[in-house]
Amino acid sequence: MVLRDTAPLLVGLVLFFHTLGVWSTVEVNMEDKVELFAGETAQITCMFTTDEGPGGTTIQWFYVSRSGEKQRIYNKEPMQEAAETSTPFKDRISLNVNGTTAVLIIRKVGVKDEVEFICVIRTLTDGTGEGRTKLKVFVPPDLPSIDGVPTGISDNEENPSKIGSCEVKNGYPRPNITWYRNTTPLRNAPGQLDMLTTVTSESSGLFSVKSELKMIVKKEDKDAKFYCEVVYFVPGATRMTESPHINITVYYLPTAVDIWVESPKGKIKEGDTLELRCEDNGNYPSSVITIKHSDDVPIENTIMKRSNVTRSDSGVYECIFEDIYNFKEISGSTNVFVNYLDPAVITPKDSTVVMEGEELKASCNALSSLQTATTWVKNEEVVSKNNILVIKNATFDMAGMYMCVVTVPEIEGMETSGTLRVNVKGPPKIVGPDFQEVETYETTVNLSCSFRGFPVPTIIWTTADGKILKAPQTVTEDGAQSVVTVNVVSSVTAFCNASNDLGTKVAVFNIKAIINTTLTTTITITPSTNTTFLNDTVTHTTPTNPTTFFTDTVTHITSTTKTTLSNDTVKTPTKSPNIKKESKGFVIAVIIICILLLAVLGSVLYFLYKKGRICGRSGKQDLTKGKSSKDNIVVEMKSDNTEEAVLLGVNGEKQPPNDQ
Repeated sequence: MVLRDTAPLLVGLVLFFHTLGVWSTVEVNMEDKVELFAGETAQITCMFTTDEGPGGTTIQWFYVSRSGEKQRIYNKEPMQEAAETSTPFKDRISLNVNGTTAVLIIRKVGVKDEVEFICVIRTLTDGTGEGRTKLKVFVPPDLPSIDGVPTGISDNEENPSKIGSCEVKNGYPRPNITWYRNTTPLRNAPGQLDMLTTVTSESSGLFSVKSELKMIVKKEDKDAKFYCEVVYFVPGATRMTESPHINITVYYLPTAVDIWVESPKGKIKEGDTLELRCEDNGNYPSSVITIKHSDDVPIENTIMKRSNVTRSDSGVYECIFEDIYNFKEISGSTNVFVNYLDPAVITPKDSTVVMEGEELKASCNALSSLQTATTWVKNEEVVSKNNILVIKNATFDMAGMYMCVVTVPEIEGMETSGTLRVNVKGPPKIVGPDFQEVETYETTVNLSCSFRGFPVPTIIWTTADGKILKAPQTVTEDGAQSVVTVNVVSSVTAFCNASNDLGTKVAVFNIKAIINTTLTTTITITPSTNTTFLNDTVTHTTPTNPTTFFTDTVTHITSTTKTTLSNDTVKTPTKSPNIKKESKGFVIAVIIICILLLAVLGSVLYFLYKKGRICGRSGKQDLTKGKSSKDNIVVEMKSDNTEEAVLLGVNGEKQPPNDQ
């Protein structure tokens, strides 16, 4: 409603100012150019000033096509605005107006958008102003590629030969290419050096540039590095990138030929792979290089390889260079010697037998082109450093496998070897003791016995009652071994019998079955002239087996006539059981202390008696007791040694220790 009401007013004002002939002044300011990468969003700013203010202005945007045609792309009036639908910008542009600043926004610009844009400002009184900005779009090119000629170039060509081509693609604006030889840029020189450049405009609007280098080469160009440098443009700067470096093959005639052994380094031995290499100081394409040995057929190559060489490969090797066009021949030679080491020869061969106590001699030899060293080894230990092995006073320990190793100290890995089995002939000998006692709580026991001897002994297991036990036999390096499982019901004796043609040997195993038992015995000790003290050791028998007696320590003495002994130790009697005495010094000390305590107690009782403090006193009383029965004395013995010792006499009176 407001627009409808103000529209006639604006029209009226325009007619009024037009009638009066009054025109406003419009000034427009814009940048000369706007630079950005393809795919980015361009913002072209149009700043304007007018006497009438921005309220009634009309803003129009145009672009100038590459053909020079001017076309409007956006129109903004006071009442309406819209983008033109017949331009390539219709879906990618928008206008942002803030006071006297109008910004044209173009999204996803491409190289085809690189045109000139015009901003036109008109006022209500037909005041007009315009500004122009060029949009510059940049696309960095791909990395450059370079290709050298696949064939070599002769150094005697009269015209420039192609060296290679360099190409860079998809750049905008067009990139530039410069050729370099090592670090020196190349310039066109008629008749000596030519650089031909071609530019291709792609359908995308991008440019691809290709440059070809031609020049007359010299021998020193064989080591030169050629590459191209590409210069391209980015917003506000210039950048550079290099192609990979290439070299070319320059053909030139040689003046000398050389041949040498490439591998192995150092001295050559049989079995090696021999590699000979031939080289001349030229590389002319019309030449032929051959390597020849003795009367063999020449090999047309600069390398000769021979695998698993032998001494017959020794000799002179010759390298020949031939120029088939100029009929020129140059040659060089080298002498090759292949060292050899024949297989070791051991005498006696394979195996031998020596009687126990006698002497054996064995020799080991190997024919070689170099000095050799011989070592005899048994069980990874060196037993001799001579080609003659001497075994004196042969024993079973000396039986086994002997290895003879022959080496060439000058060449690592050059060696040969052979083996000799030595058997020491003799009757069986047991490895370990002849007699063994085995105590076991188990119901079965495994017995093992080993014998030395040659011929290999035959092992048979038997028991004391003549029973034969089945057991496997294993042949060892110097004899045999056998393991048997014996069922243990009671004590038994097993025999391991070994025999061969020279004798027999027996190993005895005495197996004792152990049964756990706990005895509890009650005994009565009859008094004698000996006196028993605490901590004394007593020996006694059981009623069920008077031939076996036990020992224990006296720990407690009671007035009963019986004592209990637990966990007694069974002893085999050597004389009649009796009561033993121990620790006399300790017992004497205890007796003295007890006497002192009784003396003090007697003095106290006597004092109380005189004072009449003892109840039931009737005249003088003898503090000593009447004699008791002298018939029996009872001792209780336990395993606890912490009880205090008390000494009693036959009448209940303290007695001095018996010194017997």
